[in-house]
Amino acid sequence: MEIIQIAATYSVTALSIFLISVFFTGLAIVFFPKIGFLDRPEKYSLKRDPIPYYGGLAIFAAFLVSVLLFVPLSWEVAGLLFASAIIVGLGFLDDREGLSPFLRLSVQFIAALVLVISGIGILSVNLPFVGVLDFSTIIIGGVMVLSAFFTILWVMTILNVMNFLDGVSGLNSGVTFVAGLTLFFLSIHPGIHENPQSQVAVASLALVVSMVALGFLIFDFPKPKILMGDTGSTFLGFILAALAIFSGGKVATAFIVLGVPILDMIWVVVRRIINGQPFWKGDLKHLHHRFLEIGFREDKVVWMYLGLSAVFGLFAILLVSSLQKFFVIIALLILMLILGALLVFMPKKK
Repeated sequence: MEIIQIAATYSVTALSIFLISVFFTGLAIVFFPKIGFLDRPEKYSLKRDPIPYYGGLAIFAAFLVSVLLFVPLSWEVAGLLFASAIIVGLGFLDDREGLSPFLRLSVQFIAALVLVISGIGILSVNLPFVGVLDFSTIIIGGVMVLSAFFTILWVMTILNVMNFLDGVSGLNSGVTFVAGLTLFFLSIHPGIHENPQSQVAVASLALVVSMVALGFLIFDFPKPKILMGDTGSTFLGFILAALAIFSGGKVATAFIVLGVPILDMIWVVVRRIINGQPFWKGDLKHLHHRFLEIGFREDKVVWMYLGLSAVFGLFAILLVSSLQKFFVIIALLILMLILGALLVFMPKKK
């Protein structure tokens, strides 16, 4: 019950952030059509009127204002905001102009490097049956090389996982809401952290991103009134990746909550490579697309992802040992195998 009492102290802050997000999203819905910030439904053979696009700008604005109001500023937080601005700018240009994948990956690398320079990184990983792998031992020129390598790899992976997830409106914002809330509860969980004060910033940031995502979700849920585009999906992925390694590693927790989209991305990339296709070239073979093929409505797909993320997020909060989380990840793998088999053998919608 103590964790509920601690969470209650954040209730006014959570409501304020949610309202800030609703305000900026509503403002974008009204203002964006006046400046031509609309999607192009004909590009995807959709028979509907254009709706406001680049909603990630509203998400970032709400996030920035909320962080400045409710999160203690530090060198790490400043670095996170600067790197986030790089990702948002990249996503906006990609939405507008369509950038090459190599340019996108290069800029993502730079943004992840900014996190490393600001002091956010993976210092160690506790593996069941193996022990703690310390990434801070090899230092070259004052840089912890292994820590920097795995931090950049982690950030770029999760960023693109969330970008791949943006195939059905509401999926990205919904999963971000659940993941952010999970990281928030884990950060304030009594008894886990030796220094609870070190978790204030990450708890506040996790609450900000979850409430900002929730405020956007109510407009993003099928049928959407606004779309976030890569501007929003890459930004949300970047923030979740950063929070998982901010003030103590929560990589296993993030992997559990985002397990379904992570494993889906791995499967899609491997399949494209085996088929001789560029792994960065999009298609309609993601898990959520396959559910649509067999007749699921978009809102049902979103609810299913939210339910799975919430269940595994609860496991991540309640099961705190590395061994317990290892078995949850194994359960995730089994679930994905079952879902994959069902989707292969179930007939497509006529």
